[in-house]
Amino acid sequence: MRKLTMILLVVLLALSACAGKAASLEGEWKLVSYGDAKNPTLALPDVDTLFAFGADGQLSGSVGCNAFGAGYKVNGAEITFESALSTMKFCEGVMDQEGAVLKILSEKTLNFELNGKQLTLTSPDGSSVIVLEKK
Repeated sequence: MRKLTMILLVVLLALSACAGKAASLEGEWKLVSYGDAKNPTLALPDVDTLFAFGADGQLSGSVGCNAFGAGYKVNGAEITFESALSTMKFCEGVMDQEGAVLKILSEKTLNFELNGKQLTLTSPDGSSVIVLEKK
């Protein structure tokens, strides 16, 4: 009986090690596309975008011109954002992209899927997306 208990313990430890740690959102991400989930708009070329998810639950970044920041919390496959704050500079040619991305983030709770180096944030109704790529 003792041998069986020891074998079961070893098997459970091995299985828990195989499960590994869940993939992390922490780090820097670049905008790939956004908007309508069925026909997303590609991010503007030659425009620096950055989403930096911190271990402290803070998101900061730039969607082209203005800096933004918000707190975030992950719960399973959902991510909830606090109200995003943004600077208010006018930058011709990038304002549509910024407005659309920040509007999606203001949905508050989004679903997310992490697939390799790609992170997809989706509105609860599935109509809007933000696709990011790990830098």
